[in-house]
Amino acid sequence: MKDIKCKNYNIHINNWLQFTSFVQDINASHIFILADENTEKYCLLHLLENLNGEAFVIRIPSGEHNKTINTCQQVWSKLMQNGADRHSLLINLGGGVIGDLGGFCAATYMRGIRFIQVPTTLLSQVDASVGGKLGVDLLGFKNMVGIIQDPAAVFIFTEFLNTLPQNQIRSGFAELLKHGLIADKSAWDTLSHKANISGLDYENLVYESVKIKKNVTEQDPYENGLRKILNFGHTIGHAVESYWMDSSTPLLHGEAIAIGMVSEAFLSYRVGKISEGELFDIRNALIRIYGHHPKYVRPATDLIEIMKGDKKNIKGSIRFALLESVGKACYDVQVDKNAIEESFVFYKEKI
Repeated sequence: MKDIKCKNYNIHINNWLQFTSFVQDINASHIFILADENTEKYCLLHLLENLNGEAFVIRIPSGEHNKTINTCQQVWSKLMQNGADRHSLLINLGGGVIGDLGGFCAATYMRGIRFIQVPTTLLSQVDASVGGKLGVDLLGFKNMVGIIQDPAAVFIFTEFLNTLPQNQIRSGFAELLKHGLIADKSAWDTLSHKANISGLDYENLVYESVKIKKNVTEQDPYENGLRKILNFGHTIGHAVESYWMDSSTPLLHGEAIAIGMVSEAFLSYRVGKISEGELFDIRNALIRIYGHHPKYVRPATDLIEIMKGDKKNIKGSIRFALLESVGKACYDVQVDKNAIEESFVFYKEKI
């Protein structure tokens, strides 16, 4: 069991007793749980056993394509129809979609009710549940509508990772690697050389990775500066993920971010930030873990067009979070279209 103290809330890892006690102390008028078909099947019973079964379950379909205002309307309607008032509590049990959408619904219903994040995927445990970013997608662009609002608490249970297929673990592992690249060289050096990412001490890995993100977000909660480094790999990665989302071969978030990190490592080299040796070490490690998928970095013109809608842009120019070195990042770096296209060519090259 581990705990991380944040400015406005705490993150608890593998502490069911604390979860039960915390919910009881809130003394909510009504308790609601937001779940999808996966968390209902694999995780919900554990939660209900620690709530004495006293909760109303709201079910939504899983998947990024359901992270929309339309789904929010369904959740708000369920809350309203079942007597939710301003003293109610919403527990978001699931991955990043459940956490982002459920938190947004809670923060806006009746201008705000309390919510608890219980992330069940590795990706959501190390990323989506920390820092208060909430929201939904719009017109195919990720997280275009949302707010920043802290939860009442975050409860992480790494036992839920045992319910996940290997590709979901690998997807979340990308954020562990990213945190190492932007802020902890020793973490990158250790994680990037893992021959097998199954069976690792995820309680400690999640704890260390969450601390990195927590330290960044507390210094810059509204993403005016330093917090932008957390977007390394995400400008290109989000474009790739969005473009292929409705195809017959969509990518998981972490898989797309791995492509983004290789491409943006090239941009870091291209603008003189990292050495050629660092660039190839990053590329080789990420492709060893995630495979080489050159088809996903085309068509370049369409991907760049998606990037033009990125929230980090300033006056129409595409801005990147890039690496100063392994373990240190910078932000608001302007890169031209030709360099972006070169980064795609670099990714597509055979090792």
